[in-house]
Amino acid sequence: MAVTRLADAVEDERQTLGDRVYDHVRQLLISGRLAHGDRLSLRTLAEGLGVSMMPVREAVSRLVTDRALEVVPNRAIRVPVMSNTQFAQLARIRIEVEGFAAAEAARVRDAAGLERVRAAEDRFRGLAEAAVPDLPAIVEANQAIHFAIYEAAGLPDLVEIIGGLWLKIGPILNLDLRENPERLSTGHPVAIHAALRAAVEAGDPAAAKRALTEDVAGAAEFILSRRRLPD
Repeated sequence: MAVTRLADAVEDERQTLGDRVYDHVRQLLISGRLAHGDRLSLRTLAEGLGVSMMPVREAVSRLVTDRALEVVPNRAIRVPVMSNTQFAQLARIRIEVEGFAAAEAARVRDAAGLERVRAAEDRFRGLAEAAVPDLPAIVEANQAIHFAIYEAAGLPDLVEIIGGLWLKIGPILNLDLRENPERLSTGHPVAIHAALRAAVEAGDPAAAKRALTEDVAGAAEFILSRRRLPD
């Protein structure tokens, strides 16, 4: 698990150390750096980030409240294990919510938002087509292109809602990209993200929603077909 020493960062009076630890662990979950079922050592996390135990406990407590982490016997902290049913339900919700965001992005994106989408898609494609793909980086790049599109919709509350969904879905995406690199060899993830970018560039809300739906539904179908999640 990659960490950055937060104690060495410039102090921001608007954000407590606990907030920064929370944001860091939240990003590990959303980007898929943590997989479902992974256990977290608070001491190891504190040492890696260069902070005391107090802000780590505070951040983890908030993430337990968000249901992004859970306390298991012996007071261990774990990323929740999601069932097939829960995963399928979450995929349906994502298609509706994220499909709306993609359509809005195509409808209202400005030049700055469009440039961020292009840069994110370029990075994902470059990583995916490398001779030796960096799978953790590809998982993060996948998240980055999705959120570049959602942020282009200009609806911060909607992005916050989607972030809550990705807190739960991010760890599962390991099963799709990190643990199954053969998915990249088909070219489908690259093609569908290119279609998303093209729809946003063209200002075509219907095409953007279709591409987003195909992306989420296709990944969900593949993950469920692997039968790696409990019933």
